[in-house]
Amino acid sequence: MGRAEERRARQAEGRRAAPQSSPGGHEAARSGPPSPGAKAGGKPRRTGIRRFVNWKTILGTFLGFCLLGMGGFIVLYMIVPVPEGNEAAKRQSNIYEYSDGSMLGRSGKVNREIVDLSKVPKAVQKTFVAAENKTFYGDSGIDLKGTARGLINTLSGKGKQGGSTITQQYVKNYYLSQDQTVTRKLKEMVISLKVDRKKSKEDILAGYINTSYYGRNAYGIQAAAQAYYQVDAQKLSVAQGAYLASLLQAPSQYDWAVASKTGKKLVQARWNYTLDNMVEMHWLDAGKRAGLKFPVPKEPKGAPGMEGQTGYLVETANNEVAKQLVAEGTAEDLDDAKALLTAGGWTIKLNIDKKKQDLLEKTVKQQLTSKLDPKKRKVDADVQAGAVSVDPKTGKVLAMYGGTDYFKHYFNNATRDDYQAASTFKPMILAAALEEQAKTQSGRPIAANTVYDGTNRRPVVGSDIGFAPPNEDEASYGPVTVQTAMNKSINSVFAQMGVDVGMDEVLKVAGKLGMSTKGLQAVPAQTLGSMGASPLEMAGAYATLDNHGKKVTPTIVASAEHKDATVKMPDPIGERVISEEAADTVTSVLTGVVDDGTARESVANNPARDGQQVAGKTGTSDKNRSAWFTGYTPNLVTSVLLFGEDPKSHAHVPLYGAGGVPRVNGGGFPAKIWAAYTFEAMAGKVTKFDLNTTSGAAVAPTGLPTVTQTPSSTPSSTPTTEEPTTQPPTTSSPPTPTTEPTTTEPTTTAPSTPTSSPTGDVIDDPFGQTSQ
Repeated sequence: MGRAEERRARQAEGRRAAPQSSPGGHEAARSGPPSPGAKAGGKPRRTGIRRFVNWKTILGTFLGFCLLGMGGFIVLYMIVPVPEGNEAAKRQSNIYEYSDGSMLGRSGKVNREIVDLSKVPKAVQKTFVAAENKTFYGDSGIDLKGTARGLINTLSGKGKQGGSTITQQYVKNYYLSQDQTVTRKLKEMVISLKVDRKKSKEDILAGYINTSYYGRNAYGIQAAAQAYYQVDAQKLSVAQGAYLASLLQAPSQYDWAVASKTGKKLVQARWNYTLDNMVEMHWLDAGKRAGLKFPVPKEPKGAPGMEGQTGYLVETANNEVAKQLVAEGTAEDLDDAKALLTAGGWTIKLNIDKKKQDLLEKTVKQQLTSKLDPKKRKVDADVQAGAVSVDPKTGKVLAMYGGTDYFKHYFNNATRDDYQAASTFKPMILAAALEEQAKTQSGRPIAANTVYDGTNRRPVVGSDIGFAPPNEDEASYGPVTVQTAMNKSINSVFAQMGVDVGMDEVLKVAGKLGMSTKGLQAVPAQTLGSMGASPLEMAGAYATLDNHGKKVTPTIVASAEHKDATVKMPDPIGERVISEEAADTVTSVLTGVVDDGTARESVANNPARDGQQVAGKTGTSDKNRSAWFTGYTPNLVTSVLLFGEDPKSHAHVPLYGAGGVPRVNGGGFPAKIWAAYTFEAMAGKVTKFDLNTTSGAAVAPTGLPTVTQTPSSTPSSTPTTEEPTTQPPTTSSPPTPTTEPTTTEPTTTAPSTPTSSPTGDVIDDPFGQTSQ
């Protein structure tokens, strides 16, 4: 018997088998009520939700939703018309005002010139298709997958969709807006389908390249060709066209002039991707493609009407508004936000005080630029300055100096952060020590009168990473108080203090105060201020100290209004980030830098001071590449930066000999600019700090043990040091420098313990206490 016959026999036997008897008898079992859920034929009856949910209902529901969606889309397609192009009506000037409502500047007409597609080389046309939408010539105008992804991203708040066709992007640019909404995306899809049916691919491509925003205030390919390569669109090469096409993905990130290292790598990768796609689509010969080199764009130029300081102020205001447009969801990303701003129709009022702005510009000219003579001293051509002035009680940016002229030096020196903070970082270390109630290696609380060993190249104790920083001019100071160490800016003291506090905590507190510390390694070398910083950033950090520990975020925009919307700017004054006592103690200590330290000559002894109380800190970076003075009164915080930059390559260069001085330092030009500006801006209103501190500025105790300043043991790896202005002191009494120590590139190899320092890190206090 085969398997089939066996199976049929078993089934027949099962049907013939009688049910089992129950205790009540066979008849009772047969005549009893059926069990729950049973039905005729022995199959269980479905109960609950299972009676309604099965594969048939699921399939029916799915098909119903599909039909409903199709019906809805058909209705949407019928009722949504192709609107008139809106850009011509919306393109207008932006108006920028000072805080008093007077006119600062007008952005002028939109930088756009429509060019016929025939004026753009065919190979350049293809670069845009290769970069954005390889199937452009054969698609229906939409990318269903990309649109679906965009809708999901919008609903989930994930931002920019990606995957749009050239037709969709053209529709968004020309017919719609940059709004990040489901309604806009659905309209974009419907209108794209209609536009694709009504217009030729050539017309759509021409519209796309003529309406897109390329950065540098350039709308359209003609303006972009001029902005990046200073040629007309018809003169663009394939390599240049591929760059402009690649740029559209992220103009702010991919503009070569301002791109980070990562941004430059990304745009080069995008450029290669574009050209490789052209080869794949047989629009470019592989041999010719192999011979193409990346076409580095030319330096940017300012827009008409943006001469002098105006361009710097407008650019900073636009950036601030753009960030807020993204934060509130009006724009998808910074590029879309900047495109909205460039489109015009905005009235933006700045917090800039016209009188203080004029005063700051005048002061920089009097105290610095008038003293520079590139014909006499070549290094004078490399000198750049930046400055920011902030009200610590409101967070308003009252004045800003971005450079000699927006047309002559495009980069804003007040906001760039690629030069070292140097010794202006030392107050952050002290603030962290006070906030965290840190102790020395010997267990003593760190305060203004705590005694540390100021020996030159003294190895830090308590760190797994060896570090022995030099002091300026290799000077050894022996036992000094924290106050004296701040006044004289002694590197070895603050290196040890950073280790005592813990570099993680130091960077954490510095970040709370307003410095950009993301991505920095928590190593002792950071105590020398080796991280980059901008005057705007430093002014904010010091303003937070001035504001008794409540966070101050410098803000240049007072209000931003458009006929369609009003942007609500965030409050510049935030929550308390460090205790009032910690902030006030740092302020108190910093008054000593002015009265008895590296800023004494330029600030404390300035005839215009008239009793005004001042706190501040100088700083000079490695190889004299930058020099700082950031100082404050109770009502005004100003940070001034000088730095060396090669005018052509933009490389960081030394300032030795600039302005006719052997070495530029923070107590020189920066402090003089600060003092001349601040004391006149105060208009004779002398103010005093109201400080809550029990361990404020301390005078070094008399009778401290002196340490003979014999050279300390040389580390195995000698760091680069500055050319000294004086010979290292050889007497037993600590020197009193008129300039602050220079931050230098440190060694990370632990040298042997200096013979001039006691064993370990502990110093015997002459008053019977043991502390650092």
